[in-house]
Amino acid sequence: MTLKIHNTLTNKKENFIPLEEGKVSIYVCGVTVYDDIHLGHARSIIVFDMVVRYLRHCGYKVTHVTNFTDVDDKIIARANEEGIDPLELSARYIQRYFEDIDALKVRRADAYPKASESMDVIIDMVQDIIEKGFAYVTDEGNVYFSIDKVGDYGRLTKQRLEDMISGQRDVLQDPDKRNPMDFAIWKAVKPGEIAWDSPWGKGRPGWHIECSAMIRNHLGDIIDIHGGGNDLIFPHHENEILQTEAVTGGMLARYWMHNGMLQIQDQKMSKSLGNFLRVSELVKEYDSETIRFYLLNTHYRGPLLFTKSSLEEAKSSLRRLWNLRSELESYRAEGSDDASDIIDESKGRFYEQMDDDFNTRGAISVLFDLARELTRLIASSSLSKRGASEALGFLHEVDNILGFFPENGLNDDTSALIDLLIDVRQELRRRKMFDLSDTIRNRLKEMGIQLEDTAEGVKWKRI
Repeated sequence: MTLKIHNTLTNKKENFIPLEEGKVSIYVCGVTVYDDIHLGHARSIIVFDMVVRYLRHCGYKVTHVTNFTDVDDKIIARANEEGIDPLELSARYIQRYFEDIDALKVRRADAYPKASESMDVIIDMVQDIIEKGFAYVTDEGNVYFSIDKVGDYGRLTKQRLEDMISGQRDVLQDPDKRNPMDFAIWKAVKPGEIAWDSPWGKGRPGWHIECSAMIRNHLGDIIDIHGGGNDLIFPHHENEILQTEAVTGGMLARYWMHNGMLQIQDQKMSKSLGNFLRVSELVKEYDSETIRFYLLNTHYRGPLLFTKSSLEEAKSSLRRLWNLRSELESYRAEGSDDASDIIDESKGRFYEQMDDDFNTRGAISVLFDLARELTRLIASSSLSKRGASEALGFLHEVDNILGFFPENGLNDDTSALIDLLIDVRQELRRRKMFDLSDTIRNRLKEMGIQLEDTAEGVKWKRI
């Protein structure tokens, strides 16, 4: 099956055909670094981590770039509150960003450009836009993109300009604007603000131009995939398109992907609303695999309503897959059914779901179907060692894409040690030394291993 991606630009699923065979360029809008990232950020970060993992699994050579907005009104305001340089503040939160995504098992992008380190390419792009007649300079030194110079504003939102909400984060109430919807691509310096020299005087870039310039600098005039949260469609991504096309004359991205928002009580999770959960706090209570499973166990384009109970449900569900892997790792029976057909069918269904616009919800459903069938075979001792090995191989592939199994599982030595402790416990029970046998059970439980006494003998599983 050919990979299909829902393209926000066309509002339909399309066969994915990269610009260059075997290679994919992808840019994902990053965060504004004035605070720690929250679970809403984590959803977007993990979704596109999954996308990149799957593209690489499919054999593509992927170049993945995610930016940092480290020059911004909110950064300046927070830095002034703390009495420090804005770039010192953003550097602190960039470091914490990496600590948080590492805790979530997110694989690093190939590049993380910062606005503050990209001023030359940003200024060059602003100059190009002016020279091509798409922007104008005010007497105060602000540079605005002229909406009136384009005739198809609103391609991503599918709305007319007059119907759009003009809540742009970088709008200045400048009487020199020719159209109220014109947006700043360069802002003249204000007292006490960080600024850089430019042909129009000291200032700093507008929000949208940063991404356009960094994409062009790191990935070229046109890229395969541009990603981000669906709250960025307007105005950010709409304006990126206008800026880039004004300079290059061609499209910015062939495929636009947008993840849905994480919601709390019908509101999106955001810092401005004060209803966010910091990743750094959440990982103290829940393991990274549970968080990843929770965020991927729904289609990336839909909204996701957050509750603590839903995280607990995710934790419980995921343990079923962990226990299956543990049972397969410790499986010793000489069954007659190697389960090859079952595993092959499950693989086919799993990748069919993934090829359908990265439908992780459907793909995870396939895993639970497989888990039920393998559990039945294990319980009847009819699964062969070869079948267990093939199943483990498939789960390893899954983990490489979705990343919600514990690192490395249990190796043969660890499994053998648990089996040895079980034998010792049984001998202690035979000698009626129940205090010591209970100590072994309790200590294993503290380590996340639960023992179950069954008619077929002692079995163990992760908890």
